[in-house]
Amino acid sequence: MASLAEAGLFDAGTIADRWITEYCGLAPAGDVLCAPVGDAWRALFEELAGLSGEGFALARERSHRHAEDIGTGYRVGDEGEERPWPLSPVPLLIETAEWRGIEAGVVQRAELMEALLRDLYGPCQLVAEGHVPAALLTGSPFFLRPLTHLTPPGEHHLHFVAFDLCRSPDGHWRVLADHLRAPAGAGYALENRLAMARTLGGLQGRLNIERHAPFFAAFRDGVAAACRRAEPRMALLTPGRFTASYAEQAHLARYLGFLMVEGADLAVLDDRLYVRTIAGLKRIDALWHRFDPRFLDPLALDSHSRIGVAGLIDAMVAGNVVIANAPGAGLLEAPAFAAFLPRLSEIVLGEPLRLPNIATWWCGQPAEAAHVAANIEGLVLAPAFGTPPLGLPGGGQAIGAQLDAAARAALLDDLGRRPQDYVGQELVCLSTMPAVNEDRLAARPFTLRVFAARDAEGRWVVMPGGFARIGDHADARAAVMGEGSWSADVCVHGPDPVLPVSLLPAGDSTQLRRNPGTLPSRVADNMFWLGRYLERGEALLSVLRVLLGHSISADTGAALAPETVGRLAQIVVTAGAAPAPRALKRQDLTQLARAALEAEGEGQSVRRINQQARMIGAVSRDRLSADMIRLLDAPFPERGVLLDRAGSLQRRYSALAGQAAEHMGRTDAWRFHDLGRRVERALATIGFLRALGQPDATADDLSTLLDLSDSQISYRQRYLTGMARVPVLDLLALDPGNPRGIAFQAAAISAHLNALPVLSDDGLAEPQQEQARAIAAALVTARATRIDDAWLADLQARLGALSDAIGRRYFLHGAEPLRAAGLVLA
Repeated sequence: MASLAEAGLFDAGTIADRWITEYCGLAPAGDVLCAPVGDAWRALFEELAGLSGEGFALARERSHRHAEDIGTGYRVGDEGEERPWPLSPVPLLIETAEWRGIEAGVVQRAELMEALLRDLYGPCQLVAEGHVPAALLTGSPFFLRPLTHLTPPGEHHLHFVAFDLCRSPDGHWRVLADHLRAPAGAGYALENRLAMARTLGGLQGRLNIERHAPFFAAFRDGVAAACRRAEPRMALLTPGRFTASYAEQAHLARYLGFLMVEGADLAVLDDRLYVRTIAGLKRIDALWHRFDPRFLDPLALDSHSRIGVAGLIDAMVAGNVVIANAPGAGLLEAPAFAAFLPRLSEIVLGEPLRLPNIATWWCGQPAEAAHVAANIEGLVLAPAFGTPPLGLPGGGQAIGAQLDAAARAALLDDLGRRPQDYVGQELVCLSTMPAVNEDRLAARPFTLRVFAARDAEGRWVVMPGGFARIGDHADARAAVMGEGSWSADVCVHGPDPVLPVSLLPAGDSTQLRRNPGTLPSRVADNMFWLGRYLERGEALLSVLRVLLGHSISADTGAALAPETVGRLAQIVVTAGAAPAPRALKRQDLTQLARAALEAEGEGQSVRRINQQARMIGAVSRDRLSADMIRLLDAPFPERGVLLDRAGSLQRRYSALAGQAAEHMGRTDAWRFHDLGRRVERALATIGFLRALGQPDATADDLSTLLDLSDSQISYRQRYLTGMARVPVLDLLALDPGNPRGIAFQAAAISAHLNALPVLSDDGLAEPQQEQARAIAAALVTARATRIDDAWLADLQARLGALSDAIGRRYFLHGAEPLRAAGLVLA
């Protein structure tokens, strides 16, 4: 569709000039747009005007929608639900010449950090010579004593670093914070760029914006180069879905081609790291971890850790696994170290810092403590080692001038008792940039997070841009801005054309592969139970829809007989979806249906089943499409009568089934998802047959049975004489051509299990394969005239035992022996 500008309804250039003039008339001195206005900013606002017209609403809505389509989200604190990523439609523009200075400063700082870690975890010469107080090590919770005098594989402590920068109104850049333990945000920078490229597609060519793909390729190659094997298997280690940046981690793992694993997926055997997969233990050569390294190994570090891997440090010391970044790097993140970095740069590198930090005084030294106490009104007080001291009860930093008399007295009192717990820092004033506020531009303070990674040659490569955090109010003091409320893409632009680059190598240089790769046992477990929950919810919903449509909401004489209604109600109760109704009156049945559809709590209502499926989807972002995630995350319908809400949910289940059937690659992950569906569908059909297919079944029972199994049309095409029990049983239990029947499910289950990996090469069937074949054979040889409740109960028990066997063979079990018979190591 042509834009409004192309339609001639307005001139984008005129609107852009008006926006800039109005904005710069109100913006504070030193704003990045107005000092002075460059052609790049004018081109940006022309693109925005061409997209959004006279206002910014359309641009903001489109950038948010693209961020949502990509799957960007984050979590705050202990929140159970992810928030949508707050992306501003106005990116931050930085000219290439200015960026080269930032880039050089970032590389220098990364080199300094590496040199300091090599010394402080090695000979400790800087401490011996008095350049670094010993208390900065011994008093820091981030100093990991067990790792002293150990050389990481590849001889580098750091592979990936991040720094928070601020720009002062005079245009100078400085460092606010260092991130070395588990730097977060690179995935958000990538997602911001993808969203903005979709929103402002013409900007890339007009401004020659540098791309992110070469940076991520360099990082991947750098980690691989430190591994011992020529074709290493690399993984991203996450603490789990409740971490704040889980969505970012999933996106990065998918983009880089890393396995996404949790600690429970991994095991160390003979000083080598393995991931537990459906094909046995598979070697892991490199881990990019995304949590506090103190929790990486409960044997060597924090014994209380439940998210680490026992023996991981031994595997690292043996040189068999690269850990990025090496544990212990967080020592230099402590704000106390910032006070010494300017001097250490002169000593270690022989040159001053190109990107200076904000002025910092560590109060563990008498003179510095006295300076901070005497000048408290002009400083920011912060924890020296991350842990909030008693004088900062809010947990973070405090502006001295804003403290009341009591708070100031308490702080100074604790500062006198434990000065080593505090740093004083200058109160920094930030530059501002344009952000959209209520459909107009407003100046807001910002900070910039930049990233650097080692390439295959061990050199530092800096991501061109990073991402900006934007404050939600006009106060430009860094201590007041905090984490900010908005994010913006950061575009480095220049006069030279930028070649299109992809993270993927050229097609003619890539070894072809149709094997989708390793499937961890935890992922197989999730896919299996996602299929079971979706099928379980759909089966329960079909019962409720029949109950609602034929007995509660019926306006004519087509209502079901009371006996059939009672059997439907019993199916709901047996499933654990709702308590038994007092009677079969309309009011009681309505209450039963409402509870089974939308009740909260521990039961198995449709709402609760959907929540369980949604939880699995939340930890499977790296395996499921964005459309499938959106369907799982969709809110539970609240409008309309019960039958309308049930219909809405049925359409959602159908869409999810269609996504799985038509859009999931036929990988082992899909096989487990479909296995779960087939097992649950077979169990549901058996439950329907036991409730409604007994020898005394009425015509209403049999018709309802066909409705629940979506087989009315198939039956009526074959039998013109009305309802009969034996033909119904044959169609639903034994007909291999009925995709809703039990025989069809058994054949599909057996085919899936035959296609999955086995642990031995003797050609003999594994237990779960034997059980599946026996069930399929029993159905092939059965006769509908002999089907009774005992036969159905036995089949139900055998399917339950098969599900348990699948779990024992393929899924994680914490106490399972690592040297199990037939274990495959690769």
